[in-house]
Amino acid sequence: MSAGSDANADLKALIRTIPDFPQPGIQFRDITALLLDGPGFAETVDRLAVLARPMAPDLIACVEARGFLFGAALAKELKLGVLPIRKRGKLPGQTVGVDYALEYGTDRLEMHAHDLIPPRRVLIVDDLIATGGTVMATAELVRIQGGEVAGALFVVDLPELGGADRLRQAGITVESLVAFDGH
Repeated sequence: MSAGSDANADLKALIRTIPDFPQPGIQFRDITALLLDGPGFAETVDRLAVLARPMAPDLIACVEARGFLFGAALAKELKLGVLPIRKRGKLPGQTVGVDYALEYGTDRLEMHAHDLIPPRRVLIVDDLIATGGTVMATAELVRIQGGEVAGALFVVDLPELGGADRLRQAGITVESLVAFDGH
């Protein structure tokens, strides 16, 4: 059921491509139609659960914002808790954060300082893997808080952007349901 498999062609068909968004030359992979399709969304979560179980996570880290949608549903399916990974300034309590590079500048991801009590195997979930910067920062955040990264799980992989390979080179197990050529 990995990204190269035709077994997920039904789900891939629910993800539309919007050309030239947010800028010319970008092929935006829009998951809105997948989210709107109840059976398709449910099947996506079921298939993510199949990929997640062998990773034996104790907790699901959901990356803001679309990762919340899939990560929370997956956590319910696996009967696990959810660790929200938020952008700077979104959490009310004491936080710990990691700065990471973007194409033009930097950003910061944060979590509450006391939400991760080691030892915990944390599965990182997001909707899409592109360059891998956000997930690498999330993995660093989990590790500096004493957690172990069980793996990273995505609905969509954009292999040409190299994010999944970057994560694998960092020792992180990566799985996704579908892959799209281009970026």
